[in-house]
This record gives sequence, structure tokens and C-alpha cells, in this order.
Amino acid sequence: MKQYNIAVVGLGATGSVLAAALLGKFPDTVCVGRNPGAGAKLEEGGIRVSGAIQHQAPVKTYISQIRELKNYHPDLVFLATKTFHLQSVLRELEAVYRPGLKLIATQNGLGAEDLIADKFGEDAVFRMSLNYGASLTGIGEVETAFFNPPNHLGSLTGQNDELGSDIAKMLTAGGLETEIVDDIKFSVWKKMIMKCTMASICAVTDKTIKDALDFPPTREIADACFQEAVSVAKAMGYDFGPDYLDQALAYLAKVGVHRDSMCFDIDHKRPTEIDFLGAKIVEYARQKDIATPFYQAMTNMVKGIESNYLEVGSRNAEVGSGEKKEGEKLRR
Repeated sequence: MKQYNIAVVGLGATGSVLAAALLGKFPDTVCVGRNPGAGAKLEEGGIRVSGAIQHQAPVKTYISQIRELKNYHPDLVFLATKTFHLQSVLRELEAVYRPGLKLIATQNGLGAEDLIADKFGEDAVFRMSLNYGASLTGIGEVETAFFNPPNHLGSLTGQNDELGSDIAKMLTAGGLETEIVDDIKFSVWKKMIMKCTMASICAVTDKTIKDALDFPPTREIADACFQEAVSVAKAMGYDFGPDYLDQALAYLAKVGVHRDSMCFDIDHKRPTEIDFLGAKIVEYARQKDIATPFYQAMTNMVKGIESNYLEVGSRNAEVGSGEKKEGEKLRR
């Protein structure tokens, strides 16, 4: 296996677990976060992952500006930011990108890899479907609720199998069992139907996955959403067979006590990833002229909840800006 210069962009829960797995075997992995003040703490204490996955990894290099990556000449960049940050991340990566650099999308949701391919070309993109759940409890502190191996990895072109095999081996060596697959979008859709369905229901009701599936009214919504999503997937060319829903529910039974990340986004009044989850299913359904009334309702309810704090925050910022300008006029 060749030696690669590696970077992980985004040190939330998902990115921290990835970084810890890579740092254990590749200690020069560059960690890129948004908090300039996190560097000293990470370089002092490293990243500690507990729960279903366990790691303790030192951090040698932390930077808070993506453009600084050009000084480290990365060959592989794992993108683990929230999907709503992806467009701005890709703009910043323009200063870093060079032919041969590979970008590995690890985000939840549908369509992230397509955005990257639109910017840098399909040959530059790998996509991962991650099968673990994690939550960030502090800087460099992650609690993992479950890991149902393996993770899946694939390229968009099928021309990078040797490199893909190397990446899978790196992650597996670091304790994150990963397999390369021929059709990564198939794997992404297979998992994301579950995520797209349950995230909105859990976010609106503030229930865990288990509670939402055990409570008859929300289970009725989940069953309807699953049927809609499977119909959309088939129209997009992804047929998972007659036993898929039984398999999906068995998978969810293993992670049932897990609180979906969208619940935490709403708790902390952050933007959610709804545009790449339920809203993406609705978007594809409209392209295929498929009715998805349950998905549309759940998506719109999440957007309604989100607007309660995002619009207030925006208005407060505008008021603050106006007061500042008025104060400047008075001073003049």
C-alpha cells in the first residue's frame, strides 16, 4: 500500500471518528476544523472515541482554514462536514485542488457526491456510506452508539478501484471495517432510505428511533414514508428486493436507542440537513412524477421548525446591523 498525505475536513462526531481511525496508523493526518481555539486542546489531548468504537489518537496537526491545506499537499481529503456547509467547503477547496487529489464524501444524505463531481469532476470523487452512529460530547470527545460493519466505499467512475482498495484497507486497519463496492450509490440509497425516513420523524417528535417505531401513530407515518422512498429508489434505478423493509427494520432495531443527529441540530438551533434527506427524496419524486405526501409533510414540518429559529436569528442580525449603522450616524 502506497503512502498518502491525508486530511479530514470537519471534526464533528463523524469526522472525529474517521480522524481517530486514520491517526492511529497515519499520525501525520491533518485535521481541519472550524474552531481556531480547538487546536491547542486537540494537540494536547488528541481525540478520544468511546462506546461501540474505541480509539485514543494524538493529533499532530490541526488547522482551521481549508485553504491552508495546500501547504500539506494532500492526496486524500475526507469531507465530513454537515451537508449544508458543503458548497462553501468546495469553494474553499478550489485553492487546494490539483489533478490527482481525491475527495471522499462521507456525509449523510443523498447527492453530496454529485455536488463535488460538478465542481471537480467524477474522477476526483469517492463516496462512503458509514454505518456507525456517534455524538460529539466535547472537543476531541466522541461517544459512539453503534457500529454495524462494514462501511462501504466506492468511486463514481469505476476507474479508481486500486486506490479505493487502499483507502478501505487504511480504514479497516484503523478499526473502521470498510469494503469497496462496485455501485456506491446503491449502498448509499439502501442506507439513506432509513436515515431520510427516520430523521424527520424523530426531529419533529423528539423521539429516539426505537420510540418512533414503537409508537403506533409515528410507526404508521414511518411505514408510509418507507413505501414512498422505496418507490422513488426504484424509479431512480435502485431495487433492493422484496425483503428490504424487513432488513431495514432489523437494522434499525440495533440502533433504536440512538437519537438522530437532526434532533441535536434542532436542540441547538442549527440548520438541519433536511435538504439532503427528506427534501431530496421529494425532489427526486417530483422528477419522476411520483406522489410522496407523507415525505412532503414531514419535510415541510422540519423546515417549519427550522424557520422558527433561523428566521428569528436572521432578523435579530438585521436589527443589530441596523442599530449599529444608526449609532454610527449619530456619532458622526
